[in-house]
Amino acid sequence: MLQQKIPATVITGFLGAGKTTMIRNLLQNAGGKRIALIINEFGDLGVDGDVLKGCGAEACTEDDIIELTNGCICCTVADDFIPTMSKLLERENRPDHIVIETSGLALPQPLVAAFNWPEIKTQVTVDGVITVVDSAAVAAGRFADDHDRVDALRVEDDNLDHESPLEELFEDQLTAADLIVLNKTDLLDAAGIQTVRDEVASRTARKPSMIEAKNGDVAAAVLLGLGVGTEDDIANRKSHHELEHENGEEHDHDEFDSFVVELPALAEPAAFIERLKGVIAEHDVLRVKGFADVPGKPLRLLIQAVGSRIDSYFERAWAPGETRGTRLVVIGLHDMDEAAVRAAIAAAV
Repeated sequence: MLQQKIPATVITGFLGAGKTTMIRNLLQNAGGKRIALIINEFGDLGVDGDVLKGCGAEACTEDDIIELTNGCICCTVADDFIPTMSKLLERENRPDHIVIETSGLALPQPLVAAFNWPEIKTQVTVDGVITVVDSAAVAAGRFADDHDRVDALRVEDDNLDHESPLEELFEDQLTAADLIVLNKTDLLDAAGIQTVRDEVASRTARKPSMIEAKNGDVAAAVLLGLGVGTEDDIANRKSHHELEHENGEEHDHDEFDSFVVELPALAEPAAFIERLKGVIAEHDVLRVKGFADVPGKPLRLLIQAVGSRIDSYFERAWAPGETRGTRLVVIGLHDMDEAAVRAAIAAAV
């Protein structure tokens, strides 16, 4: 009798939308399912994996968490994702479900298409693609361009390309979705939530299901068991890149840069975070995430910034033998002045 295919859930969404928090909640309420987790970071510091490894969920042990930090998973399918899946499937004690968290800068489409590779398709199916949306950011117009102004500039110079890479990425992630989670709705009133619903719906011709969430709290029964088989419908979910470059060109992420900043211990973390808000605003930094050493505290301080919104809390104890330190990943557009941002963050300590 043939073994039943293992379902895999792909969780995507823009930087800071709340994917990791949602997955952590999922792992802690998995209802006995053994879940293997593949995490793809953009940048050199595996922050998301470290957060999830510290969640203490029996459904997903540290051995079940696999991090891919060599770049965007959608660009390294053959080199990274396929070998990782093959090793996972060769295990004697195979998982009940696989969850894949993509980088906030990843296109979900190439990853879903990879499930059609012969060595994967016979054993795994895409249960569904879930796109997490930062509702507060959308409500603030983070991805809403002034289309009239763009059209006017194109009339003046049709050689200019004013398409926002952030806007395209946002739309591509929505187009790939089987389920859209409007996260952080607690930051909005009813009218604001409706505005976000309308905006998100206008960004994709497909009409996936849409639910609201606070703090990434969504029941496992809602996230798992969609049973879509998304890999068989990938032709209907083409990204901007695929539509514009159907001649086989590879896409890249030249629009984005990331780097790691190492800092001394933070004697006054609250003051540092306030100054960090100013750095982010001045240099239009998209995302900052990492850990900080606070003298006299046995726990690490987790720092997560999306735009000027910064969350911080003492996340877990420093492990025996672990070197205390402060390391932050900074992500921004390709024209970000890395030297200036580094200097400004260092001066904020």
